[in-house]
Amino acid sequence: MENLTPDPLVEGFVSIVDFLNSILWGYVLVYGLLAVGLYFTVRLAFIQIRHFPEFFKVIKGSRAGDKAGISPLQALTVSLASRVGTGNLAGVAVALTLGGPGAIFWMWMVALVGMATAYAESTLAQLYKIRNEDGQYRGGPAFYMARGLGLPWMGGLFSVALILSFGLIFNAVQANSIAGATEQAFGFDRLWIGVGLAILAGIIVFGGIRSIARVAEVVVPFMAVAYLLVALYVVAVHITEVPAMLGYIILNAFGLDEATGGLTGGIMAALLNGVKRGLFSNEAGMGSAPNIAAVATPQPHHPSSQGLVQGLGVFIDTIMICTATALMILLSGVYTPGQETDGITLTQSALTAHIGSWGNIFVAIAIFFFAFTSIIGNLSYAENAMTFLGAGGKVGMAFVRIGALAMVIWGSIESVGTVFNAADASMGLMATLNLIAILLLSGTVVKLTKDYFAQKKTGLEPTFDNDMYPELRGKVDSTIWTMAGDVGPRGGRG
Repeated sequence: MENLTPDPLVEGFVSIVDFLNSILWGYVLVYGLLAVGLYFTVRLAFIQIRHFPEFFKVIKGSRAGDKAGISPLQALTVSLASRVGTGNLAGVAVALTLGGPGAIFWMWMVALVGMATAYAESTLAQLYKIRNEDGQYRGGPAFYMARGLGLPWMGGLFSVALILSFGLIFNAVQANSIAGATEQAFGFDRLWIGVGLAILAGIIVFGGIRSIARVAEVVVPFMAVAYLLVALYVVAVHITEVPAMLGYIILNAFGLDEATGGLTGGIMAALLNGVKRGLFSNEAGMGSAPNIAAVATPQPHHPSSQGLVQGLGVFIDTIMICTATALMILLSGVYTPGQETDGITLTQSALTAHIGSWGNIFVAIAIFFFAFTSIIGNLSYAENAMTFLGAGGKVGMAFVRIGALAMVIWGSIESVGTVFNAADASMGLMATLNLIAILLLSGTVVKLTKDYFAQKKTGLEPTFDNDMYPELRGKVDSTIWTMAGDVGPRGGRG
């Protein structure tokens, strides 16, 4: 056999990625994500618990969007399209494999405090959004870094990281899971799976954010409900085992199950993998979902309402869908602590053990729709970043879309380890910048939250009033908020 000399460029890339991951995930984000989530949970007076019903009410009352933006429901489904994908089916299995059952507990903790973080970042994205040259709403972390903090260079760096991660690398991650699941279920060649995905995604993403929103609004709820129904069936069949399994997860999270802890690396392995996969799944604090949150026309017409919508997205993604996957795997009998397996393969094997051979096919179909909608949802985030950089025109977006579709093909044939490591590094850089920004702007988030719920308490439909925020003069687009979008005044304030 011919001896192949390692490519120095590839080796250099791998070394850089490993270094970034060791710094960001070994020191900064494992503790930073939990700390920031706890900070907002406390500073916002446990908003995700005290006002939990309101997270649903803002969706129940969601009306249509207007000519400048999409509806809150569409914004939720697009963000779920990006969230609900590889992280929920393959990522949970990876967390179990590398961190043991205790990793699921830390995924829950990331989600619980992450609801407050997601609320904060999306509220800020709504507040500082702008209209682009076509009159469409655009915004996100780059905009509140530039307009809220007065640090355009920070917004530029974040935008580049977002384009690299969501515009390119994450699409390779999703394609990798689709290719792996389809290959196992149907025996198709990975390369041709990637080519087919690229063609199908191209048809949608070249239609822009509105096209993506229309597809996500139909596909995401259907697949999420179908997947949860199958999971509920599995849980119902094994209902007597569920309490013990939940206890097993909690004990393992704190190293109280010594056998499993020894095999998987103990408490730190559970914590590290739970936080990493939890963030990859629900994206709370990463700065991704705020990009689509800013595009929505909020209902009620107050920045906090869209923050609540995206906080609900974290709950649906991790507490509901990820837990469903974890229980299916742990109750299947096919999971062995410390085993080496492809994440999606473990999920397929588990469901096959529960419902027979068609479980393999069901997971392949589910990962196709979940991961495919993630691919098209990711491109909507990249479009906002390109707008911030002044390159959001047809030519600039064409380059990003073509690059994304090329990454879909590459991800279909690349090893899962390489793809996941690159995703972790880009995600870590984005999250670090975003966490710094939302902490510095936390005072504004608190004031907006108090204003929103004070109006609710008096029976009013909350609306944002520029005059109550003199410190924001010149930083926000007053025409957006004084006119209540393009659909007329609400709540008695123009």
